[in-house]
Amino acid sequence: MAGRIRVGIGGWVYEPWRGTFYPAGLRQKDELAHVGQHLTATEINATYYSSQKPATFAGWAKAVPEGFRFAVKASRYCTNRRVLAEAGESITKFTGQGIAELGDRLGPILWQFMATKKFDPDDFAAFLKLLPASVDGVPLRHALEVRHDSFADPAFLAMARDAGAAVVFADHDEYPAIIGHDVGFAYMRLMRTQAEEPAGYAPAAIEGWADRARSQAQVGDVFAFFISGAKERNPAAAQAMIVALK
Repeated sequence: MAGRIRVGIGGWVYEPWRGTFYPAGLRQKDELAHVGQHLTATEINATYYSSQKPATFAGWAKAVPEGFRFAVKASRYCTNRRVLAEAGESITKFTGQGIAELGDRLGPILWQFMATKKFDPDDFAAFLKLLPASVDGVPLRHALEVRHDSFADPAFLAMARDAGAAVVFADHDEYPAIIGHDVGFAYMRLMRTQAEEPAGYAPAAIEGWADRARSQAQVGDVFAFFISGAKERNPAAAQAMIVALK
């Protein structure tokens, strides 16, 4: 059965979106609801920097419609460390902070690693074993964003596949575009939007991302996020891709 394709942006609080993506005069507390009306997913970035309260996650879930999904960026204390095998306590704290309150609005967990982090097979294998399959009865899906060329290694790809974790495909000037095995869902981060393009990417490029998503959706859900680059263009890029998918 084909999966669903969800397209979004990073976060929802960004001043340059006010008066462009967000209508002039829209209250800041209504911005997430606006995202929910016009896009189908967003990444929560605040969780990368600090813990949030369960009530906060519950409020976010209520602000968006059925079918919308939040990808949750894992705490930097889990991934920005020399020995990943020692991340257990941080992972438990992150997953236990209240993300289960998102319920059926919860998408994948994004585990982002610094560009200087190299592939250490033993250490990374130990890290993957620390990732829980669920929290408070809510199933978890894990996506790994690695940014060093050493991860373009069949051993890493097999390790991620065996753990059921997706390897994030990154469109970026410096990070490697690593393609992982099929694990039932796919995750793309598209980071080269340009200010001179009204929709961030040229129309042909948007169509190309839509085609890629359609192909991946044949085997599972797809999450595509327009991140960084010319950030002011990212909502327009996401909306253009949603139109291209129709």
